[in-house]
Amino acid sequence: MFKKVLIANRGEIALRVIRACKELAIETVAVYSEADRDSLHTRFADDDVCIGRAPARDSYLNIPRIIAAAEITGADALHPGYGFLAENAEFADIVRTSNITFVGPTGDQIRQMGDKAAARKLAQRLKIPTVPGSPGPLEDADAGLKLAEKLGFPVIIKAAAGGGGKGMRVAQDGEQFPQAFSLAKQEALAAFGSDEVYLEKYLARPRHIEIQIMGDTHGRIMHLCERDCSVQRRHQKLIEEAPSPVVDATLRQDIGDSAVRLAEAIGYVGAGTIEFLLDEGADPGRRGRAVVVRDERQPAAGARHRVPRECGRSGAQFSAQSRDDHGVSPAGRTGRAGRHPHLCGIHGATVLRLVAREGHRPRQQPGGGAGAHAPGARLVYH
Repeated sequence: MFKKVLIANRGEIALRVIRACKELAIETVAVYSEADRDSLHTRFADDDVCIGRAPARDSYLNIPRIIAAAEITGADALHPGYGFLAENAEFADIVRTSNITFVGPTGDQIRQMGDKAAARKLAQRLKIPTVPGSPGPLEDADAGLKLAEKLGFPVIIKAAAGGGGKGMRVAQDGEQFPQAFSLAKQEALAAFGSDEVYLEKYLARPRHIEIQIMGDTHGRIMHLCERDCSVQRRHQKLIEEAPSPVVDATLRQDIGDSAVRLAEAIGYVGAGTIEFLLDEGADPGRRGRAVVVRDERQPAAGARHRVPRECGRSGAQFSAQSRDDHGVSPAGRTGRAGRHPHLCGIHGATVLRLVAREGHRPRQQPGGGAGAHAPGARLVYH
């Protein structure tokens, strides 16, 4: 068991990690920028260290300062939270070479599964159904157009290093393809520092199903059932529900086993997400099995991991009750669904339209306590 954990993040994810550590009698260290000096996570942690000025590049993205904070405070583990450096393979490697335990996947695991094109290849090697598309990143627009004509329009061009709906463009026909290809590459480079893109057949009305996985350092991996993230705006998830209303017991077993096999193939450690698409336009007799297709995997410890955990039991309790020598439960590879939680997002553009129309700012009182989760915990206006 760790003695002291440094949380390389801020806000609600830092508070959640601090709360879980307190329940397990583990000391915590908060890091903060000059702008976050009075934030809640600095008050609840046992120790705190200022790591720089307000810009993230000078603080929460500054690897040497975070490592120095861990060494100065004697932290023997580091939790990255989500965002910032959580999916940075180099950061994970540096933490481990500094003799500090990185609470999450290894750098190699992030490289293998953080890249969508590489993750597709792994899924295909394991004979897990994937969306028809390119075998890897596209060399140029001409090669992409030839493949798109072979697959049949519409197609979607996606950033290989992408996520969050960025670097994605749909081409309805051959005339739209060159511009969509160029825009996708530009967005990918601006958002992720890589302009590599790949191609998939576009599914107009899919169900977006995600499987939560957990892996320990003893080689044991299990999944915690699924969440349905089909309600989206511009590829950004707004409502997440667990369990999914369209997933039956057989499908849950199929996609759960597929998710675990993918994680086992790379010896995954920590919390992660395997994402699937379910084609609503398929033959109802086949829908839910043959047409389950894998989209991507997210190695970050994201906020929505809370949804499937609450479907069974709360995060800290699950960790404490299910471990065997600090590992996940050896009893099986599947979590049990008991509750039916929802996670709903309030889109900033909608809030601003309300302000403009009503002439006043809405008030928000976030919920709290066990089973309640309020990312951000406040509305911010500019």
